[in-house]
Formats: sequence, C-alpha cells, structure tokens
Amino acid sequence: MAQRVFRVYRGDSANGALCDYTVDVEPGMVALDVIHRLQATQAPDLACRWNCKAGKCGSCSAEVNGRPRLLCMTRCDELPTNQPVTVTPMKTFPLIRDLVTDVSWNYEINKKITPFTPDPNTTWRMAQADVERAQEFRKCIECFLCQNVCHVLRSSELKNHFIGPRWLIRTASLETHPLDTADRVPWVRDEGGSGLCNITKCCTEVCPEHIHITDNAIIPLKERVADRFYDPLMMLWRKLTGKA
Repeated sequence: MAQRVFRVYRGDSANGALCDYTVDVEPGMVALDVIHRLQATQAPDLACRWNCKAGKCGSCSAEVNGRPRLLCMTRCDELPTNQPVTVTPMKTFPLIRDLVTDVSWNYEINKKITPFTPDPNTTWRMAQADVERAQEFRKCIECFLCQNVCHVLRSSELKNHFIGPRWLIRTASLETHPLDTADRVPWVRDEGGSGLCNITKCCTEVCPEHIHITDNAIIPLKERVADRFYDPLMMLWRKLTGKA
C-alpha cells in the first residue's frame, strides 16, 4: 500500500476548483476505486457517475491527467508516481457537479438519425464481412469519450453543426448496412457536418472498445458525401443514368 495525492475537481460550472486528497492506494486499484475510497473516508458528497465497474456501461467517463478515460479501466499503478493524479470531468459537456456532466445532448442527436429501414421483402441474407462490420459498430458503450476528445466539439463548440464521432458511428452502421434502404447521405453532409472532421483519429485512440471509428465509419461516410456532391464524374454518371 502506498499513499498518493489525487487532485479531484470539486464544484459546479459556476464555482469549482481542484482539491488535493491524500489516499491509500493498494495494488490493483483503479481510479474509480480511489474515488469510492474518497467518498467513504474524506469526501462523502463527491459526485461521480458509475455503474458496472467493468468497462462495459460507459458511465464513469472522466479525464485523468488530461486524457479522457474510463475511471474503472484506469489502473493506478500505470499512472506517473512523481506527480498528483488529476481527475476532472469531461470538458466537452456542461458540468453538473464534481465529475458528473450533462450528456443529454447526445440523445437528442440520436433521435434525429433515421432508424434502420429494411425492405419489407428482404431475404435477411448478409455477407460475413457485413456482419462483422455491424458487430464492430455495435460494440460502442456510449461512454462519449470520443465525443469528449473530438476537437470540433471540445474546442470549437460546434455542437449545432457537427454530430460527433459517436453518432457518425451509428449513422455508418445504418448507411453501410446491406439491407437498409434509407438515404442519410444528405443529412450526414448538412446536419451531421461530416466535412468538419479532419480525421485526426483522436476519437479512435481513446475508444475503450477499440472501434476503428475513423477508418471504418467516418471515412466511408465522407467518401459517400464526396461521391454524391463533389465528384464531377459521379455527378455526370448519375445525370446520364438517372440512378442515385
């Protein structure tokens, strides 16, 4: 057991500050264990959202030493020991209190995405590659770490113009589904704001489920938008053939 200093944000958006706590850290503990120990011993009113403590619910998202992470998957023995461990709430979303943020904006975006729309006479046959692609996208636990690290949402405050990586994943899961018949490409360009993403892959780097967000979801969507609206040869082909 070793004593370590955890510097935790306390307060709300109007009034808050980092507070230092010295806490006993045992081998194998994760950052969420430390937060629970602080609640039990020093800060009973410390607000922190969590549920499964197994990296599958996405509830305990925060920033540890400035990096968006799941607290339950952040091992204390892997953090630098020569400085305090800083735990702060996600920066991209409005702060409620301490480590809890308001992520409800995400669910409002989700309501705007056209749901899965298969042909009523479909045979429900799919190639294995299509099954695997859909399964990868379905791994998302909606921790919103990708939304938090995205510079378009985090620094530029363009939530009215860009839906963020999480919802580009969901849109891609539907748009690339071989049995889906809906057309979401104009929505992806306009309200989705796909052109604002400059594919830095920061969202992919922080994904706890290791989804290839940029390569497998965002880039294919951007390619569809480019083919539809900006490729002169594709535009000429559609004009000649009358096909979408």
